[in-house]
Amino acid sequence: MTCSTARAGRWPGARRALLAGLHLLILLAALCLGGTGAQAQTTADPVQTDGRIEVGDAAVRDSEILNRIEKLLAEIEGYGAVTVSVSEGVVRITGEVIDNAAQDRLTQIINRVAGVVAIENETEISGTLEERLAPAMERIAARTRNLLANGPIFLVALAAFAAVAAGGWLLTTRIGIWTRLAPNPFIADVYRAVARILFILTGLVLALDIMNATALIGAVLGAAGVVGLALGFAVRDTVENFIASILLSLRQPFRPNDFVDIQGDQGTVARLTSRATILISPEGNHIRIPNATVFKGRIVNFTRDPRRRFGFDLGVDADADLAAALSTAVAALDAQPFVLDDPEVGAWISEVGDSNVILTFTGWVDQTRVDFAKARGEAIRAAKMALEAAGFGLPEPIYRVRLDSAAEATPSPAKDTAAKQAPREAVSADLPEAADPERTELAAAGAARREREGLDGGENLLDAQQQAE
Repeated sequence: MTCSTARAGRWPGARRALLAGLHLLILLAALCLGGTGAQAQTTADPVQTDGRIEVGDAAVRDSEILNRIEKLLAEIEGYGAVTVSVSEGVVRITGEVIDNAAQDRLTQIINRVAGVVAIENETEISGTLEERLAPAMERIAARTRNLLANGPIFLVALAAFAAVAAGGWLLTTRIGIWTRLAPNPFIADVYRAVARILFILTGLVLALDIMNATALIGAVLGAAGVVGLALGFAVRDTVENFIASILLSLRQPFRPNDFVDIQGDQGTVARLTSRATILISPEGNHIRIPNATVFKGRIVNFTRDPRRRFGFDLGVDADADLAAALSTAVAALDAQPFVLDDPEVGAWISEVGDSNVILTFTGWVDQTRVDFAKARGEAIRAAKMALEAAGFGLPEPIYRVRLDSAAEATPSPAKDTAAKQAPREAVSADLPEAADPERTELAAAGAARREREGLDGGENLLDAQQQAE
């Protein structure tokens, strides 16, 4: 049983290999026979003409056909070694010609002679190198003479092209109209580049028109379109980022030193290049985000409006006077010099926890005068100290642990102890200078400035003078 199974597994593979080999041999034989047949058709088989075969007195005599063909070949260069014979309208050609093109052309010429029934072209290709090179040398000489004859008009066309291109270069570099038309220097450079390309195309069209070669314009533009399409697919990401940089420089969704959040990346804006937007994170790291991602993504600008709201949560005892707790914390926040009066401080009960009640407080600060993070931290400290000073407890979560072996034990003394503990008197030390809300952190702004002024920071598409979006 084992031997028969193995043999059955081997035979299908051998059979497939044998069939594949037979198919390959048949294909090669077909190709060989096809090539031989094609060769026989071009060299030996008579070519049938499309003319009507006349009979009787209307038929053209063989002598007339021969005389006509010999006179034609005598006037055409390259057929001096060709011999022609005619029998019953069938023309037989022997001798030597220069190349295959001359051989095909000979058949076409004889095919147009009236009275020819069929053509047997038995001519051979001449193997003499000099004979085959002579036509090429004549063509080169003729083109050289043509070039020399058209040299003056070519120089005039070249001078016209150079004049138009030079005029475009002067217009785009020496005249400051582009800066006045564009909203920022980067867009002005884009205008200049487009203008230079238009001037070059105008000069090219003018030069071709002078040389009476305007028919080449369509071919040149078609080739340029194909090349541009291929390059567009090859550098699609680069082109997308460049176009996004143009749109971002026009819209200006952020300015240098703005603190933004782009697709989850937070940092201070250093600069906008033609490919990426560079941020400096609060930790001092450089973040490069492709402009296409920036343009299509979600941008949160925390600096655009100088007023910014902070918020935090504090938990008090569940049995505390919640209205009094809210009033105490709000009064403490109103007393802070960095908290704005308009908009007012907000406070509400957000949720009831397992062992406390969560109170939420909000306030507004001016980011141009204080550091947002430090102001929020100081507001939390002030509200906490005020609540503790007023006797409100800020309990931590309390958990009850029940053991099966002591199911009938008395309640955990931890809860009773916590309930009986008197609120501790709040003690506040002096606020260190590093935590002063009015002391802003300039490290990120300094790093962004160094990025713009550094050796690799020459390109910046953000303009502080341009109106922002």
